Amino acid sequence: MQKLPIGISSFRKLREGGYVYIDKTKEAYELIENYNYVFLSRLRRFGKSLFLDTLKEIFEGNKGLFKGLYIYDKWDFSQKYPVIKISWAGDLQSLKNLETMAKEIFYDNQIRLGIKCRNQDYMPACFNELIKGAYRKYNQKVVILVDEYDKPILDVIENVEQAKKNREYLRGLYSIIKDNDAYIKFAFLTGVSKFSKASIFSGLNMLEDISLNPRFGNICGYTHKDIETTFREYLEGVDLEKVKEWYNGYYFLKDKLYNPFDILQFIKNGCVFDNYWFETGTPTFLIKLIKQNRYFLPRLSDIVVDKKILNSFDVENLDLEVILYQSGYLTIKEVLEYEEDDEIEYLLSFPNKEVKLSFHDFIIRYLTEDKRPTRIRRPLRKALKQEDLEGLKNTLISLFASIPYTNYVKNNIKKYKGFYASVVYAYLQSLGIEIIGEDVTNHGRIDLTAIIDNKVYIIEFKVDGKKGEVLSQIKSRKYHEKYLGKYNKVYLVGIGFSSEEKNIVNFEFEVV
Repeated sequence: MQKLPIGISSFRKLREGGYVYIDKTKEAYELIENYNYVFLSRLRRFGKSLFLDTLKEIFEGNKGLFKGLYIYDKWDFSQKYPVIKISWAGDLQSLKNLETMAKEIFYDNQIRLGIKCRNQDYMPACFNELIKGAYRKYNQKVVILVDEYDKPILDVIENVEQAKKNREYLRGLYSIIKDNDAYIKFAFLTGVSKFSKASIFSGLNMLEDISLNPRFGNICGYTHKDIETTFREYLEGVDLEKVKEWYNGYYFLKDKLYNPFDILQFIKNGCVFDNYWFETGTPTFLIKLIKQNRYFLPRLSDIVVDKKILNSFDVENLDLEVILYQSGYLTIKEVLEYEEDDEIEYLLSFPNKEVKLSFHDFIIRYLTEDKRPTRIRRPLRKALKQEDLEGLKNTLISLFASIPYTNYVKNNIKKYKGFYASVVYAYLQSLGIEIIGEDVTNHGRIDLTAIIDNKVYIIEFKVDGKKGEVLSQIKSRKYHEKYLGKYNKVYLVGIGFSSEEKNIVNFEFEVV
């Protein structure tokens, strides 16, 4: 068996070391044959760095590394190009640290290319010298590869002022690419987020975004076919449908994909199902954003957005749906096309079981400070499966009684319906059952619908309402009609909260 390429982003090390490699050189060949300036957005640990390093080895003419791969007899490896590679790493919390890292990056490029910058203190000037100097020295146009172009901004995204400073520094640096078009053969930039061109790529109108180009949908990640073939020996005896349920589901308009990090860690850890990718770093600012903006979490079940929104990430305007999509917590579930006006929208959802369960466990811990969600999760599941509505009520009362008083101090969250609904939603989602938030009917929107074992629970919430008011609203709006005849039972559940008691004071239900 070949070795697993865990933590390896060097194409040379991978190929010379006899590691497993999923051939992405077909995409690489099509890219460099048809494009000049390219941008690719993908979530973290999805294989961007390895693909970028693959491009580096292609342009440097290292043909021997590609024997047996798609590109081997198609690309002219005798044509070698000087490559400038920028890869951000380390502590970038201050502008001084960012400048120091930039100096290190360009010093490494000077050593590798055998070119010395006259200006060693101002990196945009050094970048400019490197491009022109490499062009003259090697008599070939230059290739520029930028890995994680946005890391200096994302590392400080909670500190808006620092994020702006880092962004302005990067804008000055990347503008050098625009000014040297005559000397550049190819430029490829990767990142997690897609900042607007006006904010960071000022003037780089020629930069083509392939992030949602179906032709390059599989440019990073593993397909299920890869799992069934390349990884077959490693997964002998493993339920592949369960693997698919847990880790498959990322979609960039070609095939449903696995995050390579998940699969490699899953195999390394004896094929134990766990939240490998999620635990590598969930930014707490996402949860703070949910809390600060009073976001109604059930809305995350299925969100419809247009392409413009998916491209509109910026420091001054942090849109939660965009952040969740670009960072990999949500993915495209379905493409919605409207022939009458030639518009396309995207339905977003959680990609798989790992992200769905882990994300909601994280929210539970943040909103409720519950260090052991199974304490509530087990009786909650039991109550729903056994149609024990009294048990459901008592479990939820116990849940809200356990939320620390400090969560309600110095804010009016206790009067906010979305807080209570979001806590219930997060626990239900962590059960792994089917949940529909803001469930649309022809009479309005249901706050929350839960489906388990052919039973439907239609749930509405209200804060400081009158007894019977919530259940009466469900019945008057006939929310249940869309489910009649499709399921064994449909329960209507009205839950009323008191902002004074910070708990459930009215819990009424009816079966139809």
